[in-house]
Amino acid sequence: MLPRLSDIGSVSDPDAFLWAVGIEDTFITDPHPRTGRRLDEYELTDHYGRWRDDIGLMAKLGVSCARYGVPWHRIQPSPDQWRWEFVDAALDRMLGLGVDPIVDLVHYGLPPWIGQAFLNPDYPRYVAEYASRLASRFEGRVRWYTPLNEPRITAWYCGRLGWWPPHERSWRGFVALMMAICRGVVETVKALQQVDPEIVPFHVDATDIFETNDPALADEAWRRQEIVFLALDLISGRVDARHPLWSWLCAHGASERQLESFLDRPLKLPVIGINLYPIFTDKRLLRDAAGRLRVRMPHASGTLIEKLGHLYFERYGVPLMISETADKGPAARRLEWLKSSVEAVRTLRAQGVPLVGYTWWPMFALVAWAYRQSDRPLHDNLLQMGLWDLDPDTRGHLARIETPLVEAYRGLASSGAEAVGRLQAKKAPVRRGAT
Repeated sequence: MLPRLSDIGSVSDPDAFLWAVGIEDTFITDPHPRTGRRLDEYELTDHYGRWRDDIGLMAKLGVSCARYGVPWHRIQPSPDQWRWEFVDAALDRMLGLGVDPIVDLVHYGLPPWIGQAFLNPDYPRYVAEYASRLASRFEGRVRWYTPLNEPRITAWYCGRLGWWPPHERSWRGFVALMMAICRGVVETVKALQQVDPEIVPFHVDATDIFETNDPALADEAWRRQEIVFLALDLISGRVDARHPLWSWLCAHGASERQLESFLDRPLKLPVIGINLYPIFTDKRLLRDAAGRLRVRMPHASGTLIEKLGHLYFERYGVPLMISETADKGPAARRLEWLKSSVEAVRTLRAQGVPLVGYTWWPMFALVAWAYRQSDRPLHDNLLQMGLWDLDPDTRGHLARIETPLVEAYRGLASSGAEAVGRLQAKKAPVRRGAT
């Protein structure tokens, strides 16, 4: 019998391993000022119209769980309106098919009525109420929730690059967004566990390794690496005056009072989700280009997964799960990444790193974020990264085309932990969080 989400949460069972999938669920409801385009992946990939069949494909894979985002902007289109029909139907179908949902509550975007987005002073209260209402509807049936997917990337795009609301474009903006986002995470977890103390908060963030061959950039590479861990460090109460980023945070607008508030109510980190893509993230080389900082991203390998696994386990000492991974391009290239990344998981488990799950994300192609500011048609912005391809027909409808990865992933899911080996015993490290 395959393990279920309820089997994970400790490392006591060396044979417990979860195979999962997910559907890309970026929700940016703010229209681009030039193109007017929004970035609602469920709408762009026609998941709203095909949710029943898409969830059927999940079950066809034989996975016991799946990450699934719920569109807050549709659930609560205005402060006093709640529309649960889509979410009720979708989650009920998953549960009915034996697929446990890992519910993504916030995936980058917020309902448009929340002015200034994450910097709205009432955001923590709004998100906590939303989380509480949803958890109450599925009390005892859904127990894993991601309070907010990728806090660091959210803060980067909203606060440093200014692509998404509230369109801040500075390190001060990044710090302000990070503080607000993490306050929202704390309030969300508190609200969820008031509904059901057995709820597992699944904290998911993007991974990167920053390096440089230039001694003049060594401090910057070190700082960028610490920022990778900042959200997890904040919410778990690791950022005190001894933390290597304390002075940097204060210099960029965070007050000592704000920082100390996270020390008062630290969250436990029962399982950490790490998102890693060989094409988008992971190893970043800093270099100086005519006085300007440049970042080069070489294609990642399985050995990088091993390094990341050790980094996170040594820092936090808790079970880890690959919460997103995929490669893009021809199916053969994707299949090679599946094989090499699974082999890296096997190596980590043999070394005693409690990597307890693997998620291929996205299940089918996604629409590139650049679509929102692009004039090119949607089909020119498809990133084929899934187990299924999306292929527009003559009417523009996106057919789900099975690739050889489907059968390969079905085989992995049916194997449980066999494909990645038994977890070897290793004493968890005791660390305060600063590397």
